[in-house]
Amino acid sequence: MGLFGKNEKKIISALCKKSEAIGNDIANEIEELLEDLKSDYDENQQVVHEFTDFVNEIKSKLPPEDASKLVEFTSKISKVKRCARKGVEAMRELSRDQRKATRETIREYQEYLYV
Repeated sequence: MGLFGKNEKKIISALCKKSEAIGNDIANEIEELLEDLKSDYDENQQVVHEFTDFVNEIKSKLPPEDASKLVEFTSKISKVKRCARKGVEAMRELSRDQRKATRETIREYQEYLYV
């Protein structure tokens, strides 16, 4: 004799399908956001390098105080780039974790259905 009757199995099955749909919707939304973020990052990835090259070209033409400020600003822009890269990586991990959690939840529902 099983732990659950037909009615309970129907409820568990419905919850399983609903959880799977919600999990997939969230995963799709995260994936879209990740693609947008990654696309923007890739599109602007070379900007810091180009700016650094530009600064190196013009800093000898500037007064030392201005050149120093420009080099400091370049350093700050590099930090922004690192933050952006970390954001892309964090979103990628979030996407992976969401897919993993959805699969685990479905697996747990399935265990109850086939007890």
